Amino acid sequence: MRELTYYVAVSLDGFIAGPEGQFDAFLFDGDHMAAINARFADAIPTSFADALGIAQDRTTFDTVLMGWNTYAVGLPAMPSPYAHLHQIVFTRKGPDPVEGVEFADRDPVDVVRDLKDREGGGIWLCGGGALAASLVGEIDRLVLKVNPVLFGEGIPLFGRSGYAPSAFTRTAATAFDSGVTLLEYERS
Repeated sequence: MRELTYYVAVSLDGFIAGPEGQFDAFLFDGDHMAAINARFADAIPTSFADALGIAQDRTTFDTVLMGWNTYAVGLPAMPSPYAHLHQIVFTRKGPDPVEGVEFADRDPVDVVRDLKDREGGGIWLCGGGALAASLVGEIDRLVLKVNPVLFGEGIPLFGRSGYAPSAFTRTAATAFDSGVTLLEYERS
């Protein structure tokens, strides 16, 4: 069965973006970048990977899920940010069609369950926090790029999901000199 992996950068205080969606405080330079880009090449926007000469073979992920605000970060410059993947954007805004992007107004849980029942590779939950909160019961793996920065406020890793403990087991932890730590968990 396919797995849903929530792979995302997060601050020390648990935010994936600032209050207005800012993410420029995350570290984009340092010894962590080469290792993470090599391992998670499928999670790099297609145009960036092309410019960097990084091959994207869809061995880690073949599908990406995004909420509207996460998708909108790249607009208008990148209307199809992950063209090498099956892209699904959850929105009720009814945007104009974009080649290679599926806009879904269905329940995200139903969509993920349908995807898991099909043949294919890994499913990447790119963001945002509200979408992650709605899918918390479907997440099989967490891969957190913990950055050495405090945001103070912003978009929480899991939005406002309410108190509902879910146990995960740490499977790996890689600390980099940059201060970034890559933490990996599987659902217990």
